[in-house]
Amino acid sequence: MPTVIITRPSHQAQNLAQGLAQLGRQSLVYPLFEIEAIRDNPELDLALQNLAAFALVVFVSPNAIDALFTRAPTLASNWPSALTIGVVGAASRQALLRHGVDANKVKIISPSHEERTDSETLLVELDLPALAGRKALIVRADSGRDFLTEALRAANVEVQAVTAYKRVTPPFDENRRAQLIDFLQGQYDWVITSSAALRTLLDWCSQLDRENAVAKMQQQHLFVPHFRIAEVAAELGFKHVSLSASGDEKLLLALQSHL
Repeated sequence: MPTVIITRPSHQAQNLAQGLAQLGRQSLVYPLFEIEAIRDNPELDLALQNLAAFALVVFVSPNAIDALFTRAPTLASNWPSALTIGVVGAASRQALLRHGVDANKVKIISPSHEERTDSETLLVELDLPALAGRKALIVRADSGRDFLTEALRAANVEVQAVTAYKRVTPPFDENRRAQLIDFLQGQYDWVITSSAALRTLLDWCSQLDRENAVAKMQQQHLFVPHFRIAEVAAELGFKHVSLSASGDEKLLLALQSHL
């Protein structure tokens, strides 16, 4: 039974690792990126002070949710009753729940199609005529797609996009090099939750003084929770990619079903 390599940030890997252990699966955490909240962030602080002025807040990821609610720990209990939340996947709904945001008290909108969750499918769920002339806040990373911002503005919505966190690639030090060399000697199940992480992984393989390191990596089995990551994996030459729906439950089910 292949060991599962979890490539999430260290602090976000434990729940999945525990779930795998309950299924009798061994796992190792090998972060390909870390998440850092932007500490000096007056733009976000101002948006928080004026939150009731918005009709919609969109969180682009669970990391955006964590960044905002960690900055304002009492926000969940003081969330404006008329302020709708938009998210793109089950993992973000779970993150809201962890911070005490109850879907029975706050209107939460997300794509109805569980296997295709992105900005496009979220946009379909939004009542654009009702949002016209009103304000929307998008809480995002320091990089990413601007589709939703542009689409909302085209619908006459006043959009404020605020960066709440950044993705940081860890240094490819001797320890990580040794681990990666070891991984390439066998076959593992890799959980990949970021397209950028895939590019980092191949870049690290190309830096190894090992014949066919990239080709060996492309033969590993990837498990991804989003169709866009699956598309990028195919473009980068990965041969074995399993797509699950969003959320740890679906990832665990995919990993177990494969066996």
